Amino acid sequence: MNKIIRNSFLLLLAGGIFMSCVPKRKLLSSQQWVQKLQSDSAACHNTLDDCNATVKNLQGQKSSLEDANAAAANDLANLSSKSKMTIAEQAKRLQSLQDLIQAQKDVMTKLKKSITDALINFKADELSVYIKDGKVYVSLSEKLLFKSGSAVVDPKGKEALASLAKVLNSTKDISVMIEGHTDTIPIKNATFEDNWSLSVSRATSIVRILSNDYGFDAHRIVASGRSEFYPVKANSTPEGRAVNRRTEIILSPDLNELFRLLDQ
Repeated sequence: MNKIIRNSFLLLLAGGIFMSCVPKRKLLSSQQWVQKLQSDSAACHNTLDDCNATVKNLQGQKSSLEDANAAAANDLANLSSKSKMTIAEQAKRLQSLQDLIQAQKDVMTKLKKSITDALINFKADELSVYIKDGKVYVSLSEKLLFKSGSAVVDPKGKEALASLAKVLNSTKDISVMIEGHTDTIPIKNATFEDNWSLSVSRATSIVRILSNDYGFDAHRIVASGRSEFYPVKANSTPEGRAVNRRTEIILSPDLNELFRLLDQ
């Protein structure tokens, strides 16, 4: 028994001596190392969780993109099928537009000839008839229609308007714009304030004659004044100013059918 107690005492003494021989610094470093390993392990677990979440998110995006791609492919197939189905219809519509445009050109060409024939007795410096931008223009000079500074139509001007009205009354599906034009010389009388007033009054006088005296449909005619701002010649010469003092009767085709086809 004494031997056992003695041996135990020796072991405890040796252990104490060993523990006292291990530096406290090294023992503390080992503890810190264990704590660092535990911290790194936790960080790795967090990173792994983040990676798993990212993978799941990317898988969801991939699925959405695949669905969108399938839908786009389906829409493209439907559009292609629809386009193939309407090629014949588009060709027919284009042909209808071309036929309508050509028909309107033919109408305006015929109208120009009819007006030219009706006004054959008037001189070239009194009036002219031409086609511009698909419209028929009848340009009447001041000396044919009015005295200087006046909006009262002369008898010879009324003769021209009577001949023109016969053609207009026999022609359907056209609208008429009457435009008064002046030169740049300011008007000097008590009747008109300026060239604007004169140009509008001259246009209005012709509208009244065509509608009231010669029976043209008032719903199809408009009066406007352009004053000096749309010259056809330079106003620097007497000859140029004389040409600019004019009244234009502009005949336009009915475009309702054309607009209807374009809207389809």
